[in-house]
Amino acid sequence: MAVFEVYSHPVVVRYRASICTKTTIFMFIVFGLTLVVPFLVAYTSEGFWVKQSVYLEQPYVSYKHQLLMVLEGTTATEYLVWSTYHNYNMLEQQRLRIPIVKSREEDTNRDGKPDKLLINIETPMLDTEQVYSLHLLVIFEYQLFRFSSLTMESMAYIHYNSPRPGAMFTVDGELQFKQNYPLPHRGIVDTYNYPVINGDSIYAADYQLTNIFRDYMDRNESTTFVSAYPVWVSGKGAGKPFIIQATIRYPEETILYYPGFWQLIKLAWIQYLAVLLIFIFIFGRLKTFVFQNHILQAAIERPFKLRSE
Repeated sequence: MAVFEVYSHPVVVRYRASICTKTTIFMFIVFGLTLVVPFLVAYTSEGFWVKQSVYLEQPYVSYKHQLLMVLEGTTATEYLVWSTYHNYNMLEQQRLRIPIVKSREEDTNRDGKPDKLLINIETPMLDTEQVYSLHLLVIFEYQLFRFSSLTMESMAYIHYNSPRPGAMFTVDGELQFKQNYPLPHRGIVDTYNYPVINGDSIYAADYQLTNIFRDYMDRNESTTFVSAYPVWVSGKGAGKPFIIQATIRYPEETILYYPGFWQLIKLAWIQYLAVLLIFIFIFGRLKTFVFQNHILQAAIERPFKLRSE
């Protein structure tokens, strides 16, 4: 007649030793190595503590209807200017030329956040005046909300140089977020929530592009205008204005930030546990080998034999 196994259970063999013995010291060492070695392995293999991370966010960008424009001719003294800053216009009133400015922001995906800005600037010109290069500063309010709450005033710098006099300049590009260091994972960041251009100043140096750019580059967070498709059209007709058509898009940005405590623990614990299970198995086999082969002395306590019914 065939015999089948109908039930089984493990038998526990206990090994006992006093505290001041080699056996107890061995067990303390093995226990410590079981906990410490996985930590060292996970930590030295890189990525245990996530020092910085990234996330995607569509910023809220608002055009502040503030501009500064410089149109340059063939020499350094031949240039025309205009801005929305009264003091600067007064300082440059001999070269001031008031354009017709039209602008609108569009929310193409209907999410409540503007997606791009369209600007059209028509500057009246004399027939004897020619434009060989342009500089245009467009001012924005830039906000992020997902982790840290960032609010700042930023700008787009649009410029172009040509060996031929222009009649129209067209550009289409993106206002890209730039940061030198990660943002905190929470809190209010308003360090640069002040004017890029000090419109209250009565000094010409505060409106010079070199000074504006120097102060702007000192920022940790800023924006920059990036375009790969500028078009310079020459052949301006008599009595025609010089036209600037710019499309500035607000793309979804990849934001660098410092992770919070719980995010660090969540990622670190998974890595530690994965390595810990391996070492629990390895040291478990080591302890079994040591005690079954009586390498260290210990009192053996065997289970009572089951009495047959």
